[in-house]
Amino acid sequence: MVTCAPERGELWRHAKVARALGSPFVAAVLEAGERQLARAPRTAALIRNWPGDTSQDAVAMRFNAALHSLARHGRLPALSALYANRHEDFDGAIGGAMSEQDDVIALSMRDAPQTNEVGRSAAIAAALMVARHQFGLPFELLEIGSSCGLNLNLGHYEYELGGVSAGVIGSSVQIAPTWSGGSPPRAPIEVVAARGTDLNPLNADDPRTRDRLLSYVWADQPHRARRLESALALALRHPPHIDHADAVTWLSARLKDVQAAGQCRVIFHSMVLQYLTEHNRHTITSTIRQAGARATAGRPLAWISFEWTAIRDEVQLCLTCWPGGQTCLLATCHAYGEWIDWRM
Repeated sequence: MVTCAPERGELWRHAKVARALGSPFVAAVLEAGERQLARAPRTAALIRNWPGDTSQDAVAMRFNAALHSLARHGRLPALSALYANRHEDFDGAIGGAMSEQDDVIALSMRDAPQTNEVGRSAAIAAALMVARHQFGLPFELLEIGSSCGLNLNLGHYEYELGGVSAGVIGSSVQIAPTWSGGSPPRAPIEVVAARGTDLNPLNADDPRTRDRLLSYVWADQPHRARRLESALALALRHPPHIDHADAVTWLSARLKDVQAAGQCRVIFHSMVLQYLTEHNRHTITSTIRQAGARATAGRPLAWISFEWTAIRDEVQLCLTCWPGGQTCLLATCHAYGEWIDWRM
């Protein structure tokens, strides 16, 4: 059954983004969801009265993840069959799920997104290779917005980056984004310490964590799901160190810790700043720059940012290094790391 939506709202708008990012299935899910909103009054009211910025808060992706989770659980046969490509009745399956599970969908959407996309590690790793080439030192990693900490384990992964093999060759987690432009410098990714923070750190050993992370992977991109499952399994063998703290307080404290001589301290984050207030973004930037002013050749500091631009027209991989404080746009990237356009 197709129900016409009274207006083209948030789900419809983000469907265009999903299609541009290579997921026609998720685009169709969101478009059907928009058409069927009248059958889910609690979900419709939640989206309509969302207190913040629906785009920055990834409201459409929360909706998609809620449906994907329901499909994975298998209690709604028509929905599960749709996600398994056994039929193409998007409106029937999604409308039925929204009608039957309105409360569940709305409740799930209140939780912050949990993507922890492992594909982004390739971009971070490439930036680390640039920093290694510059300083010649191993790394102490500090990550804000770590989620399950899978990107803290980037030193355990294997990469193919523009014809350059890097990382741990033969790793169970292999990341090879589509590459254009030049190649990063050949350099080891040597991590001697890695620590992160999150307001809601996730445990890779928790089945609910695994389900939530997998529900945020787009259903028509199974290679991402397989890679995520491999990264979760690896995290059981190498548990990431994640603190339960807000980014501002935690980062300030960590940057006051004495940095070991002969190590490059690296602050990194991926798709985190959009969820922070403007005040907190400014505070974090100031805190990093103040720490950078104290950096020396024997104790350098690097800042790696994988974030949308302010107008959300592209995802930029930027590296700032101290001493000096020069910032370099290394690449523009797919939001989930599927491709990297190297600019150096």
